[in-house]
Amino acid sequence: MLEIKNLSLQLNGFKLKNINLEVDDKEYCVLLGPSGSGKTLMLETIAGLHKASKGQVLFNGRNLLEMSPERRGIGLVYQNYELFPRMTVRDNITFGLRIRKKSNETIKSELGKLMDLFRIEHLLDRYPANLSGGEQQRVALARALIISPGILFLDEPLSSLDHLNKELLMNELQRVHRNSGITIIHVTHDLDEAFFLADKIGVMTAGELIKTETKKEFINKPRSFLLNQLKFCKKAI
Repeated sequence: MLEIKNLSLQLNGFKLKNINLEVDDKEYCVLLGPSGSGKTLMLETIAGLHKASKGQVLFNGRNLLEMSPERRGIGLVYQNYELFPRMTVRDNITFGLRIRKKSNETIKSELGKLMDLFRIEHLLDRYPANLSGGEQQRVALARALIISPGILFLDEPLSSLDHLNKELLMNELQRVHRNSGITIIHVTHDLDEAFFLADKIGVMTAGELIKTETKKEFINKPRSFLLNQLKFCKKAI
């Protein structure tokens, strides 16, 4: 279980204010909120890119905030995927294992598992510039998962895709989550993504996590509640 307790941070005039959240093992949690609500900043703080001013982030009893970023066991995928342009797909995916000096046998074995999971064997010798948006996303996910993180953070992973590819990739994310069993926190402003993917939904605005409920509880709210969320998510039912 991931337990976030009173996580707070002040950075360049913006504040995260006493974030509290529990995410069960293997759960898919989606955080909804507009741009500037602090969603990405929260993920980056937990991952170790920023130093929290107070709070705890407990994962299986360990306080991640007391650990170096590389020891926290977190995979982070940004909305633009940030693939290395001069590396092939193969080298992009295996980068994390190579810098950890894993054996060639281990690298080959782990790459083989991900080729099956993401169906990307035919892409291994291509470069990122020659991939579609959906293919880039699968490669970015494979690169994050190859180091066997305990938690996967997804920062607006579908925002740059057209409607058709977004639907395809939502199905892909659902399949990968089901088959890998990893705990996921996915941030977005899109209610459709949340309703399709989430086990649990949190609502963020102005640096605060104002509500967290299961998807069923969230969907069963009165229409007026959903419309209120849509005002800042800029999405229509």
